[in-house]
Amino acid sequence: MSKFIEISPSEMEGNAFHRIGKEWMLVAAGGRDRFNTMTASWGGVGVLWNVDVSFIFIRPERYTYEFLEKEKFYSLSFLGEGNRRPLQICGSTSGRDTDKIAAAGLTPVCDAAAPYFAEAEMSLICRKLYFQDLDPAHFLDPAIAANYQTGGLHRLYVGEIQKVLRKAER
Repeated sequence: MSKFIEISPSEMEGNAFHRIGKEWMLVAAGGRDRFNTMTASWGGVGVLWNVDVSFIFIRPERYTYEFLEKEKFYSLSFLGEGNRRPLQICGSTSGRDTDKIAAAGLTPVCDAAAPYFAEAEMSLICRKLYFQDLDPAHFLDPAIAANYQTGGLHRLYVGEIQKVLRKAER
């Protein structure tokens, strides 16, 4: 199994815009015995309320939403370039219907707070601080509504980054 070392958020490498928007990430929540993950390409990292945070957007019809609602923690796992297939599977298959983690060839690692994946180059363990449902009355640019032709509006989650786990050098 891959070994990880804990680093501070200020030591994270790479461009967050590229990692999240182009490489994508896996959002996971749940416990050791029952959890789910999904692929996401909307979100970010920054500083809010004087703490290092991540923010993610999840639609209520996603199975992972149920786990995020119940749990205090979630993880963001970045698989890096060249791992598109597991991300495609986790983004197009529901964990309600199939074991998509096995289908994607992923190996869960169960941190005390949230699951993440051995195949990740880096994982963030985040403690939920805040949530809010997006409200179309607040869309200042009418073009935003084009993102919502089907499905519900996203829920925004803000989480304090409690751990950054980077794959150890071999």
